[in-house]
Amino acid sequence: MPQTPLAISDPSSIGLSEQGLVSLSNVLNGEIERARLPGAVVLISRRGRIGHFEAYGRQDPARDGPMRRNSIFRIYSMTKPIVSVAVMMLVEQGRLLLGDPLAKYIPEFAKPRVGIDRSGKLELEPAEREIAVHDLLRHTSGLTYDFVATGALQRAYTEATLHRRQQSNAEFCRALAKLPLLHHPGSHWSYSHSTDVLGRLIEVITGRTLAEVLSERILRPLGMDDTGFCVPPDTADRIAQPFAANPETGEPVNLFDVRQVPVLQSGGGGLVSTAADYARFLQMLAGGGTREGARILGRKTLEFMTSNHLGPGVAIDSALGLLPPGHGFGLGFAVRTETGLASFPGTAGTYYWGGIAGTTFWVDAKEELFALLLIQAPGQREYYRMLFRNLVYAALE
Repeated sequence: MPQTPLAISDPSSIGLSEQGLVSLSNVLNGEIERARLPGAVVLISRRGRIGHFEAYGRQDPARDGPMRRNSIFRIYSMTKPIVSVAVMMLVEQGRLLLGDPLAKYIPEFAKPRVGIDRSGKLELEPAEREIAVHDLLRHTSGLTYDFVATGALQRAYTEATLHRRQQSNAEFCRALAKLPLLHHPGSHWSYSHSTDVLGRLIEVITGRTLAEVLSERILRPLGMDDTGFCVPPDTADRIAQPFAANPETGEPVNLFDVRQVPVLQSGGGGLVSTAADYARFLQMLAGGGTREGARILGRKTLEFMTSNHLGPGVAIDSALGLLPPGHGFGLGFAVRTETGLASFPGTAGTYYWGGIAGTTFWVDAKEELFALLLIQAPGQREYYRMLFRNLVYAALE
């Protein structure tokens, strides 16, 4: 489906404060002037209409061109909600159950083992149960990332070189399945490669590549024409770039080259997108699974996905601070369970996620609000996520 322009409404007509939006713009422009941020694109929707859609700063700090509203960003882990929706579409079609063992579809994951670090040496013990599809969606699979694990298990993940972009999803899963788990399945919420495995699960069930499935079932129906696993040559002039070095530490910033066509179609972090494209996805979520006649998910399925799936028996790995107090996790989204407790404003029932380069979004159904920030500033991502939350909620009337 070809893109239709996103209609912009007068902010005051949908309960957005003009003064608050000016303040938001002034703060972002100030950050850009102080060379802490190359540029940004912001989109805010309330009551079903977009009230703020602006580009700030430069698209590429090495060049003079301004950021554009259609600039293309690496969204990294904001890929996860899209892939999770694709999995739930298969559930709605009766092609799998969330309680199914992962090994039913990808046999390499049968009989997983948990790695126990004893004085720097990795000892293995059988997992208490198999990994279920449900575990992958809510990050209780026991799998991990090399930047989450520590000690001997971290070394094992690092040495496996899982991040190679010139391997297939099948090859990736074969390598991952050989590694021990960090926790017993179902016992801990711990951020991991789980959604990459879901990407391969989609391929196994459908017999298609992940890119083909996402394009056919989500991206094309929603008009997300600039979203994919690489940027074609005719739109490469719209790629948003980071500073060459972290402005706070001086360390080099290395993001993947989006112009190269990867073999690995990472369900956990491989997509690029624009603000308008991702807004169409968020409009679908905020619309109960439907946007402009395109039904992607059922209303109750989406309600199920955006509910907290971490019961009292699930410990939350808080090392990275990804789930603050008063938060749980659903199926592809973090979910706010308490209006208080966390150090940033929001509403119970809000769901959200972000990407490691700094992109972030949230959907607040009670306030009929969703907000989207696209930046390429990995070292400052947590600061700008919290700052953006404060500024947007301050602009509500």
